[in-house]
Amino acid sequence: MRVICLKDRRRRSFSVGPQKLELTKRAWCGYCSGSTFHMELHRIDSRRDGRLIDRSGIDSGVNACLFHPCFASSWRRWLRGMGSWISSIVRAEAGAEAGLGDLPESCIAEVLLRLDAQEICRASGLNRAFRVAASADFVWEAKLPKNYVYLMEMTTDRTAMACVCKKEIYERLCRPNPFDGGTKEFWLEKNRGGICMSISSKALLITGINDKRYWKYLPTEESRFNTVAYLQQTWWFEVAGEIDFFFPVGTYSMFFQLHLGLPSKRFGRRICNSEHIHGWDKKPVKFQLWTSNGQKALSQCSLSDPGSWINYHVGDFVVDKCDVPTKLKFSLTQIDCTHTKGGICVDSVFICPKCFM
Repeated sequence: MRVICLKDRRRRSFSVGPQKLELTKRAWCGYCSGSTFHMELHRIDSRRDGRLIDRSGIDSGVNACLFHPCFASSWRRWLRGMGSWISSIVRAEAGAEAGLGDLPESCIAEVLLRLDAQEICRASGLNRAFRVAASADFVWEAKLPKNYVYLMEMTTDRTAMACVCKKEIYERLCRPNPFDGGTKEFWLEKNRGGICMSISSKALLITGINDKRYWKYLPTEESRFNTVAYLQQTWWFEVAGEIDFFFPVGTYSMFFQLHLGLPSKRFGRRICNSEHIHGWDKKPVKFQLWTSNGQKALSQCSLSDPGSWINYHVGDFVVDKCDVPTKLKFSLTQIDCTHTKGGICVDSVFICPKCFM
């Protein structure tokens, strides 16, 4: 095998046997201007990996433009096995010290740029070169939403953010970040790069919440916010809320997280008190959603399945500009006063990328 690396007109190569692996990097102009990076494999059947072009004059050679998105799966398989594969052949056949670690860190960073966050972290364990490349700012900046500066300013001040690398910013945004007095939280969804958000019952407008004959807040370990609003009985059931936020571009879904009955524990076992459950089988509840750019959603659903937390879908909305705040208004109502209803826990409102749930 012969490995050739061409960068900035400098050629580095070493022979490792009859097979040949050629890595050629031309016109390296940095992240913004892009680059061309080709890998040439001999005596390897890769027909299922994408469009392959036979090159005349080379023994059954194949040439694939591996930076095209179609070849993402090929890169992932290549990274998982390439480290031990090259190193073992180099040591066994050539006795040379050159190996995967001799690839320029800039080339490795370009490869990592095409992987998701979890694969980047796994690849960083191959050797020192991959570990250094996996910490490059431009690799992690590509994984961040375009408005990450705004999101970070909600969790820390601008001065502190200036001293933080892009990888650490990504890690911070992937953790739950409380705001508005701890009544709301957001975090970065790792696979799709969108935002997930949870809005507690204490941040919602609940009709009659201050009258303890009808409503009361109860502590529970089953809530993200450790508190739920519990309805004992009412004629007029109405829960509403709103949020003004710079969501990253994408399609999002909204849910109300509800529970029929009062969950608790007895002798270490979870139980559900269904004493006050009534009225929900008479008529369905109504979910509504409005956005500042005119989008609307309306759905109805009969509440059922006591003893389980259920996410009831309110509707979807689309964000096409991340530099403009999206204002959402939403509600949950059952205002038919011909009967009472009760025995329900309202935990939170959950917003996430559409394909997340």
